[in-house]
Formats: sequence, C-alpha cells, structure tokens
Amino acid sequence: MTSAIDKEFNMKILYLYLVEKNILKSMQNISKISSQETFTVRHPVLRTGKPIESCSFEGDDLETTTHFGLFLKESIIGVVSLFEATNKLFPQKKQFQIRGMAVLKEHTKQGFGKALLLHCEKYSINQDANLIWFNARTEATGFYEKMGYQKTGTPFDIKDVGEHYLMFKLV
Repeated sequence: MTSAIDKEFNMKILYLYLVEKNILKSMQNISKISSQETFTVRHPVLRTGKPIESCSFEGDDLETTTHFGLFLKESIIGVVSLFEATNKLFPQKKQFQIRGMAVLKEHTKQGFGKALLLHCEKYSINQDANLIWFNARTEATGFYEKMGYQKTGTPFDIKDVGEHYLMFKLV
C-alpha cells in the first residue's frame, strides 16, 4: 500500500520531470546552418568510423539545399538537410528530399527528431512543395511511419551505409 508520503514524493518527481521537459523545449532552437556545421552530428551518428569527408553529400552546397541545426542551449545536437530534388517515381511537381537527418545518441527519444522533421515539413509547405521523400535506414522506418510517412518498394542497400527504404509523405 502506498503511503501519503510516497504519493507526495512521486508527485514532486513528476512535477520536476515535467518542468525539466518544458525547460528543455524552451531551450531548443532550430535554425539554418552551413553544410559543414552538419558534420558535428552527421559524423558520429551517420558516418561512425569513416573519414570526415564522407559527411559531405553531393548537392550540399547548392542554393536549393537548406540545412537545419537543432540547438540545445548553444550546442548542435541534431541536423537535417533538405534538398530540392525530384524523384521520378512521384508525379508531384515540387519535391524535397531529406538527407542526413541525425540526432546525437545521448539526445535520442526526446522528441528532437520529431521537431526537426516537423520543421522540414513546415519549411517545405512554405516553399510550395507537394511531397517530401527520402531513403530511410531500415531501423528508422518505424519512427517515420509514426510521423505519417509511407514506405514504397522493397528494401535496397546503400553501399557502406546499409539497408534502406524509400519513404514519402504528401505535404
């Protein structure tokens, strides 16, 4: 049987947890960054053990590519790149491709990936895009499906990276 003291203690812990979550959310900021700034997260999350040069993607520095960093306090803890790129499998006229989405391991499962994805969707809508698509690592497809993205086709391998699915969402 739980005592009144235990209930009060549990309520205080819950209150502190909720306050901390709200403080963390108010301390996060998503803003445009350079392609090179993405490397601080791309490298440890997506290119572990590979040379830093492997973090540079074709098209990173095009005018039509936008990079976003999610800052917690003053440190970049998450990144995503949005390429204006058409996938011929989809009929929509204006499309964006997400590439290099990553959140540092110690900050996963805290809603930061969701925040980055929603930011990309809002940005895409403001740019009059009709569709967002990307190649998702197999282990990440569940996250994207929860966010309303759909798999299409069969899994395929990207050399030196692993198995992926093509995923998309109309915006």
